[in-house]
Amino acid sequence: VVLLSPLIVLVALAVKFTSPGPVFYAQTRVGHRGKPFDILKFRSMRADAEKDGPVWACAQKNDNRLSPIGGFLRSTHLDEIPQFFNVLKGELSFIGPRPERPHFVEKLRSDVPLFDLRALIKPGITGWAQINQGYANSTEDSRRKLEYDLYYVMKHSPMLDVRVVLGTLGIVTTGGTEGRKREKMELPRPNRYILSKEMLRRPQIGVSDTMNSKPSMG
Repeated sequence: VVLLSPLIVLVALAVKFTSPGPVFYAQTRVGHRGKPFDILKFRSMRADAEKDGPVWACAQKNDNRLSPIGGFLRSTHLDEIPQFFNVLKGELSFIGPRPERPHFVEKLRSDVPLFDLRALIKPGITGWAQINQGYANSTEDSRRKLEYDLYYVMKHSPMLDVRVVLGTLGIVTTGGTEGRKREKMELPRPNRYILSKEMLRRPQIGVSDTMNSKPSMG
């Protein structure tokens, strides 16, 4: 956090002088094994962006809810920097599935089988799904993102973490994953982990049902 202090100051000043409202904001997310916590972020939207209720995240420039620098902060994920304080508090790790908001978790639990399995490990600031898929702007995006999350849950290793770190640095320096054509993105082979039709037919498994289970490593 100390090393990031100059960047934190620069981003905070940019947020303050380009849009009225607070520099930081806290948002409730669902963490490890379903435990809620408040995540800290730089504000990238107008202060009244969600006056009508929660909406899907987006980094597109034509989203009129974004602040003047909001699109840049989101595409480079600089808005996530304050979450290092969540790491210090033990609520986040540096690498892991991104924690979702309770409003969307309830919807995705019913629409996306096995969604709660991503909560078997601690959520992270960045992750395998984050560098490959980017923001989830719909249920279908979340379904695809879950494939990457479950791949990481089942296969995470020091080497995979190195790939996530390098991918994150690439996103920060090149402007993110949002411009990629998602339908062309594939998980690395071999060891591809995709939700099969058989898995999708299984009953939904909740965090409470998996509390005593451990993901296997391969």
